[in-house]
Amino acid sequence: MAVIPVDVAGRPYQVVVGTGLLADLGQHCHGRLRKRRVPVVTDARVHAAWGGTIDTALAAAGHEAAWRILPAGESTKSWDQLTALVDWLLAEEVERGDHIIALGGGVIGDLTGFAAAIVKRGCQFIQLPTSLLAQVDSSVGGKTAINTAAGKNLVGAFHQPALVLADLAVLDTLPRRELLAGYAEVVKYGLLGDAEFFQWCQTNAAAMLDGDAALREYAVARSVAAKAQIVKADERETLGLRALLNLGHTFGHALEAQTGFSDRLLHGEGVALGMVLAARYSARRGLIPAADAELVAAHFAELGMVSEVQGLGLNCDGQTLVGHMLHDKKMDAGTLPFVLFRSIGEAFLAKDVALDDVAAFLDGQLAG
Repeated sequence: MAVIPVDVAGRPYQVVVGTGLLADLGQHCHGRLRKRRVPVVTDARVHAAWGGTIDTALAAAGHEAAWRILPAGESTKSWDQLTALVDWLLAEEVERGDHIIALGGGVIGDLTGFAAAIVKRGCQFIQLPTSLLAQVDSSVGGKTAINTAAGKNLVGAFHQPALVLADLAVLDTLPRRELLAGYAEVVKYGLLGDAEFFQWCQTNAAAMLDGDAALREYAVARSVAAKAQIVKADERETLGLRALLNLGHTFGHALEAQTGFSDRLLHGEGVALGMVLAARYSARRGLIPAADAELVAAHFAELGMVSEVQGLGLNCDGQTLVGHMLHDKKMDAGTLPFVLFRSIGEAFLAKDVALDDVAAFLDGQLAG
């Protein structure tokens, strides 16, 4: 088991990485759960897999789960579901000192965290991430949000959890596609700031994804530790450091928008493609050798992931994708910063990118 501190000012907490954490939930949450009834927010798919484990663990500690079971999928991150969740939490008489439990992937964590941020002007919540993507990214760092008609994650708040329990046992129940999508956020930490970790990924990713327990713990713990250091230094993304975590996201979110934020392209798949595009666009600008960009694409392809945009079969041009980018929450004074590469393992925030050039680049990528 690994314990990683997230030392944000005023609200430090721990991320615990190990196997069997959900079964020992009462022990890990001792002293945090003040009432017999504990609000637990999840989705139908996760509840079917892990609801019994949570019920048993809470009962052993003298508690009872009050379940809020939502539909699985990105569409759950909506105004309607947020309103209904807030009303339910108020009906459950949640107080500021209570802890709401978020059991699920990034959708459930984002929605529950945002609800916790606004109920009674801020309640406590505990993250129990059940996807690889959530374990290494969305459950850590306090970004919470919902989607709107204008775009992804445009309404939200910074609200840190009180505790994160990343149970590696849940990874055994994930479909292969979802596991691969989560892996994109693992390799991201190597690409943006740790060339040695990217090399580790090249050597060990296949075995890790196939189920090697020690490799999985190392991958999750190292990813969380990398994010924790960035969040500690730049919690609210005001210094530009935390913005590096958006590597692949500007391109990826545009692809997600074009595919309707649907299962046609999972978020992690969009991020992986986005990192390939960021690398190739960096090569177009002469920042890195083209061979380095192709190394990124080849790594994803070797694992069976989509690594070429034309594989999506999009019926659009580069300008259409750039149009989606104009709704990006990182827009600043009419310009959109891009996370690009100086080398594999060194990303930076470029604020001089011409969107017309991006559109022309994407036309070439769409054409193959």
